[in-house]
Amino acid sequence: MVCTMAAWPFFPYSLTVCILVNIIHSVKGYHSKTIRFLNVAFDSTGDSLLAGDYQGNIYVFDLNGNRFSLVQRTMQACTALAFNLRRKTEFLVALADYSVKCFDTETKEVVSWMRGHDSSVTSISIHGSGRYAITTSTDTAQLWDLDTFQRKRKLNVRQSVGIQKVFFLPLSNTILSCFKDNSVFAWEFDTLQCKYRLPTPVEGSALRYKAFAVTRDGRIFVAGGKSNQLHLWCLESKQLTRIIQMPAKVRAVRHLEFLPDSFDGGSSQVLGVLSQDNIMRFINIETCKLLFDIGSNEEGISTAAISPNGRYIASVMENGSLNLYSVQALTQEGNKPLPPTFKVVEDWSKCTSEANKLTTRVTSGRSKRPCKSKGSKIQTRLMKLHVNTSLENKENELPGGLNKKRLRALLKGFGEYPAKYRMFVWRSLLQLPENHLAFSSLIDKGTHSAFVNIQNEYPIKNRKLLRVLQRTLSALAHWSAIFAETPYIPLLAFPFVKLFQNNQLICFEAVATVVVNFCQHWFEYFPNPPVNVLGMMENVLAYHDKELLQHLIKYNVTSQVYAWPLLETLFSEVLTREEWLKVFDNIFSNHPSYFLMIIVAYIVCSRAPLLHCNQTADFEYFFHHRNNLDINVVIKEAYHLMEATPLDIHPQRMLDDFIPLTKGQYPVFNKYPKFIVDYQTQERERIRQDEIEYLRERQLAHELEVKAQEQKAEDEAWHRKQEILREAEEQRRKMLLEEEEKLAEQRQRLAAVKRELKVKELQLLDASRRRFLKYQQDQRQMELKRLNDEIMRKAEYCSSNNFLEGFLVKISKEKNHLIKDQETVKKEMKEEVDAHRRKVDLEDHLVQRLMKIHREDKQKPQIVAEENLAQAEQKLLDTDWRLQALHKLRHDDQAREKRYEEIAKLLHDNRVKEAELLKAMREAEEKKWEEVIQKKAQLEEEQKAAAAADEHRKQFLEGRMNEALEVAEKLQREDGYFGEHIDNAVLLCGFWHEAFSS
Repeated sequence: MVCTMAAWPFFPYSLTVCILVNIIHSVKGYHSKTIRFLNVAFDSTGDSLLAGDYQGNIYVFDLNGNRFSLVQRTMQACTALAFNLRRKTEFLVALADYSVKCFDTETKEVVSWMRGHDSSVTSISIHGSGRYAITTSTDTAQLWDLDTFQRKRKLNVRQSVGIQKVFFLPLSNTILSCFKDNSVFAWEFDTLQCKYRLPTPVEGSALRYKAFAVTRDGRIFVAGGKSNQLHLWCLESKQLTRIIQMPAKVRAVRHLEFLPDSFDGGSSQVLGVLSQDNIMRFINIETCKLLFDIGSNEEGISTAAISPNGRYIASVMENGSLNLYSVQALTQEGNKPLPPTFKVVEDWSKCTSEANKLTTRVTSGRSKRPCKSKGSKIQTRLMKLHVNTSLENKENELPGGLNKKRLRALLKGFGEYPAKYRMFVWRSLLQLPENHLAFSSLIDKGTHSAFVNIQNEYPIKNRKLLRVLQRTLSALAHWSAIFAETPYIPLLAFPFVKLFQNNQLICFEAVATVVVNFCQHWFEYFPNPPVNVLGMMENVLAYHDKELLQHLIKYNVTSQVYAWPLLETLFSEVLTREEWLKVFDNIFSNHPSYFLMIIVAYIVCSRAPLLHCNQTADFEYFFHHRNNLDINVVIKEAYHLMEATPLDIHPQRMLDDFIPLTKGQYPVFNKYPKFIVDYQTQERERIRQDEIEYLRERQLAHELEVKAQEQKAEDEAWHRKQEILREAEEQRRKMLLEEEEKLAEQRQRLAAVKRELKVKELQLLDASRRRFLKYQQDQRQMELKRLNDEIMRKAEYCSSNNFLEGFLVKISKEKNHLIKDQETVKKEMKEEVDAHRRKVDLEDHLVQRLMKIHREDKQKPQIVAEENLAQAEQKLLDTDWRLQALHKLRHDDQAREKRYEEIAKLLHDNRVKEAELLKAMREAEEKKWEEVIQKKAQLEEEQKAAAAADEHRKQFLEGRMNEALEVAEKLQREDGYFGEHIDNAVLLCGFWHEAFSS
């Protein structure tokens, strides 16, 4: 990837003498492209220029040193720049992520990063001291301290109002805020108190302010918007002092900036106005004269900045390049225009009338200096265009000071017009009237119904190009109804739309001029192709190349196949851009019949490949695609055909001369069968109405479907709600059952407590009764003891007295009576206790029965639920058990498979080791057999040695035995005593003999 900065050469024939340099940031590689610049800013001296492109590259241009450097890569598009901070090497950049960063040009590092905006920052204003900055977006403005990079204040507004711009006034501590509702407020910088508000202007109140500018002395405030008017305010008197009306070509103001002058004391008189046509006009606000302008319709200006010293103007062009203008050269050009290369003789009266038509009315204050004006009286001034007149013959005169005859000579010499001036030459050749009002009225009618859905038929990726094509076609259809029904009109208009996409007026008028002059008699046989025009070309082809025509006729290839595709597309399918421009340089410079001749020339020059074609599809493909053909040869052949064709078949005899469009209003175009177009229009309208009805019914169906969906959603929501209520009800029932169970348990515990209390009560009663009985028994026993004591005492005195007997009888009776009473009481107490116990048992039985009945009533559903729960739990347990068993089986299978793999590995290892062991055993066996063989050989040798030794020993012993026997026999013979020893010796010899034998 290669980045280059290229400068354009200086051409003496235009305003480019004022351009010091043209900067283009291009990237060269597999796909070359131009990186567009977005914003520029000068430093406080005006000798350094800061520029940022849409890829986030920030460049600094040293205008005195004639060099530049890349100081930062932010990787994001910059939306605003500021380069006049107190620290001269620092600058501010507003980025597409709504943040503002401060960088240093020398260290090329980030100094600070400021955040806080929720939308793109559109402007940055620096205080005169360079310490403070105001960043403005559509919803807020924020004041920053550039020493600490901290936010001091924030201005928020309602979304319906919106902020246009907030900036510091020069040479003061005042902040000016401009809002979308045309309100302008002035604030004190130190206290941020509102100082004043500019009143709403009475005249031109419909003007919506979009652009603002203030003189260097801070006294004149200018505002513009969607109008050709400029409002001049005196900030000292807070009054609207003047309304300047720009030329009629200006319909909206996009940017305003005063041109500084070193000798005006800060009260700038020259104002730069950038309008919607991308041309920046510089006017004197006192004399209301147009001094000079920069930019053009072909090379428009997107934004501009003026250096503080007033020497340079930097403009970002529509094509993404950066132009640097010399103000000195521009003022000289404005005061003394260069003489044109082609001089034209014009009628002075005509020029004067034309100039009067283009006069611009300017309203101003009564006094010369607007700030001192206090009156409201308005006076009118006129600004006239200066018209250069020259003498030339009227037949060849063209607008813009060009001469058609000399243009043809230039075209004949070079083959094409210079690319830089081609659009200017074309506009002069076609004599475009530039009827702004008439074109605006066509545009205001909106998109024609025939081209509402043009994107479906022509899916152009470039949305701007598609929009311009749609507007151009709609304007053509509103101009004449035939173009709404012509299917090939988009193909015919598209090359001009692509060429003039930045100026829709020129685009429309170029297409209209081509249709009126170069498409003569095309629509007489509508909706069929123009057979009369095709017949003209066929006659010319028959005259100049009969063989080729016979070849085409042989394969049924008519002029609708070989000529009509070139006509309806204006060669755009078969030529490249450069070839197409070269062809139309010649077409626009000649009689309209040359257009037909160049088509015939294209066919004649293609005779070699056409003679080799023998299928209709091949011919169709040839005339719809680019071919290897030298366009210069075609152009020369067309000129030859223009001269060599007889007059009786020459198209010039049947076609009218070139007639430009009329000024003011466009001419009526009705050269077509009106009844057919009307019928097709009616049919189209009927189809459109049917489509509207269909769309309405589809919309109704969609609404019904939406309502059905909503009803379905409501039903589902109702069912969900009912389900929630049911679940809540079940939950409440469960809670009630739990509460009842708790209550029953409490009742049971209460009954148990009652039983315990009753048992304790009975125990206490029984204990008290026992104590009472014991007490009575003790009393009776004491009474009996007392009576016994008394009886014994009296018996001592009256042992034999009858009285004593009677007394004893009496005492015994009383004793029996007391015992009987005691038993009676005891029996009554026992009966009473038994009755109370039976009563308590009966009550307990009733309570237990009641509780049992209640428990059985509650336990029936509970038992069923418990059974269902138990079944579900059992199913769950079975499923879990099966799942666990399955998991265990899978785990066992995996473990067994792993074990099998280990066993297989062990078997493989064992086989390897066994093979190694077998090999070792075989080697050991071989070694052992070798040792056995050696041992056998050694054994045989030792056996042989042993046998020899035995033999030697045997012989020795036999010899000794024989000697012994001989001695024994000798001794026996000598003495009989040795007979026994002789037998023993013989026996011993036998043993030795057996031993040696074995």
